[in-house]
Amino acid sequence: MQGRSRATTTDPERGGVRLGGTRAYVVWVAAVLAYSMAVLQRTTMGVSGLEATERFGTSATIVSTFVVLQLLVYALAQIPAGLLLDRYGSRVTLTAGAILMALGQLLISQTDLVSVAIVARIVVGAGDALTFSSAVRLVPAWFPASKVPILTQLTGILGQVGQIASAVPFVAVLTVAGWGTAFSAAAGVSACAALLALLVVRASPAGVPRPRTKQNLTRIPLVLGRIIKHPATQLGFFTHFTAGFTGIAFSMMWGYPYLTAGEGLSRPAASAIMTVLVVVSIIAGPAIGALTTRHPLRRSSLVLVILATIVVPLVALVLWPGPAPIWLLLFLVAGFSIGGPASSVGFDFPRTDLAKHRLGTATGMVIMGGFLGGLISILLIGMVLDLMRPDGNYDLVAFRTAFAVQIPMLLIGTAGMLITRRRLRRRMAATGKVVPPWRDVWRNGRWRRI
Repeated sequence: MQGRSRATTTDPERGGVRLGGTRAYVVWVAAVLAYSMAVLQRTTMGVSGLEATERFGTSATIVSTFVVLQLLVYALAQIPAGLLLDRYGSRVTLTAGAILMALGQLLISQTDLVSVAIVARIVVGAGDALTFSSAVRLVPAWFPASKVPILTQLTGILGQVGQIASAVPFVAVLTVAGWGTAFSAAAGVSACAALLALLVVRASPAGVPRPRTKQNLTRIPLVLGRIIKHPATQLGFFTHFTAGFTGIAFSMMWGYPYLTAGEGLSRPAASAIMTVLVVVSIIAGPAIGALTTRHPLRRSSLVLVILATIVVPLVALVLWPGPAPIWLLLFLVAGFSIGGPASSVGFDFPRTDLAKHRLGTATGMVIMGGFLGGLISILLIGMVLDLMRPDGNYDLVAFRTAFAVQIPMLLIGTAGMLITRRRLRRRMAATGKVVPPWRDVWRNGRWRRI
């Protein structure tokens, strides 16, 4: 009985319904699978950039707009996606998102026109926007609060398996069978994810009414304003922005070209290093989730410490004379990878400080942080590359200079975290929840349990 009590718990606020049982894990696994297939769709263009230039008969700069527009749609769609999630629940939004991505991938598999391909990637971005927030929303609905931080981390981490799927099996199919077959297969996978979400996912356990929001169109701006102005949403936004954008830009656009064209690595070696992005996050994510659970008042401090693992190797890479050694490349990618789970800590601030029926919209705002940062980073890197090498023959010096634009972005994001954290802590103090100074925590030994 003792072991069972650890696995599940009851929530008196939800009619004593048992949370965290077998059914909860079945729903969660289905959502994670749907999200991992969304990551596959999201990253297929990043690993097929060279083939795209040949298929569409255009430059790498034009092909990069596919990814930029996809990211832009993803980021801008987060607010309407959050509103839809609050209104209809995760089952509807996960299913709709997977169907949209399947349609987008099927469209791009059959066309060789740039204009049609751009429309296809926009559709993929819209479907992708509906997915992650829907998966994350299921965690506090189905599991006790003590498990939420770790399972939120695992949701983001395990979803990145889709990136491995794009870097290895998708690339293999692309190489052997060609463009049409590879993207059609990706569309089929997304269709399967839609069916799985429809059949398995439920927004909340049986007997628990799902928090609903009837959207009054005239009040939406007011509601959005309140959510955006809340310091918990703002701290979540800057956390996701600062810790997440470097990994997004690296994995979705510039990592593979940098490793092959810049550092001169072979495609298998570059794919192996890209895989490290996922492997390290799988290792780091549960640890970050456990620390977040154990020290809930120090979540932002944990992220600020982790940011050093991004900044230090990035600065070293920019200043390194000549091709970087493998150990530095792995150090760099590991830092970007750890930043992914660290950015997910941003979802925890709205979860503990906002009303449950507003979490979908708030989560969408947090997600916007990292992906807007990734979009800006991709654009700035591309602009610098084009300025230094207008002919498109990007070399190591051009890549290193372009990657340096991310350093001031990291500084801006860190400043945003510190400012919004101060505002949130003042708001917490007004309700009697005070974050003790580090010297008191260390002196009393409370760092072991706070």
